[in-house]
Amino acid sequence: MLSITIQGLLWALVIIIALLSFNKKTYKTLLNTPARQTGVLACALVFAVLWRIKAGILTGLDLHILGVTAATLILGWRLTILSSLLATALLTAFGQIELELLPVQLLIGAFIPILLSYLGFIISYQYLPRHFFVYIFVCAFITAGVIACIKISLGALFYLAIGQYNWQELADNYVYLSAIIWFPEAMLNGMAITVMITYRPHWVKTFYDKDYLDS
Repeated sequence: MLSITIQGLLWALVIIIALLSFNKKTYKTLLNTPARQTGVLACALVFAVLWRIKAGILTGLDLHILGVTAATLILGWRLTILSSLLATALLTAFGQIELELLPVQLLIGAFIPILLSYLGFIISYQYLPRHFFVYIFVCAFITAGVIACIKISLGALFYLAIGQYNWQELADNYVYLSAIIWFPEAMLNGMAITVMITYRPHWVKTFYDKDYLDS
């Protein structure tokens, strides 16, 4: 069980990241663009479905597809944070997430993976060739697989740090599962981005035709 102090610190981090994600220009565009509103709500519903289908042995350490990398590439990190908040609120309302574990789920299961996904895109855009296949395989496929492993590692380290589980329990019942989940995560995100930039490239915020197609 998480102490009041730890919960307070986690909630403080959640609020800080949520506030930093707020941008007047971004939300003004969102309010004036019905298609973008539909995208945010659609991503929230997809998150809710993906995060509802989960498996796990240890309390608080569930295994499921994240889907945040593709959403971040489509919406940008700010609106993906919004979608993750909506999805988490929906799951909490239906009793799928315990209130005590809510800040942990938001940070480790949503906010940090979203920010790392966007960081992966920025690094790829700055230092790798701006090519159609680089965007698919690096920004979507590889990044999603790596982030799935990072999410599992962060969850294990957090519960190890607070003393809820020992390392042997975490290694045997959770950490090793990263070898199983990375490929489905990478495949789902890679396929989603491939379909989007093939049929609706103008819906993908981080896909620039001049850079990725002209090259």
